[in-house]
Amino acid sequence: MNIYLIEDDLIYAEFIKKSLGLKPSYKITHFDSAEKALAALKSGIPDALIVDYKLPGMTGIELFEAIKGQIKDSHKVIMLSALDDGNMVLSFIQKGVRDYVIKDESVIESLTAVLEGNDDDYLFN
Repeated sequence: MNIYLIEDDLIYAEFIKKSLGLKPSYKITHFDSAEKALAALKSGIPDALIVDYKLPGMTGIELFEAIKGQIKDSHKVIMLSALDDGNMVLSFIQKGVRDYVIKDESVIESLTAVLEGNDDDYLFN
């Protein structure tokens, strides 16, 4: 699975890359800004995007809006945020974001569940 991680916090990005990278089928490419990721996305959308909501410059949701027309049902787009804000999540859903993960102690388990398609089992049981 080809995954783009768009996260400006380099230490947090390294944590996610190393944790998810334990699964050999995950190939993770990191970008520290939405603008850099957008340039790479011109050549195609990866299997999954993990996008921090709060990025310097273009935000994660602005990046999503810019590529929304290229995203197919088979692609996974996961919005990451340190904020647990119901109104923000609702606005993501209204814009078409299907998956949202909070940066908390279970972030790796949550990301893995969404990437593997087990998010319903994980999040609601």
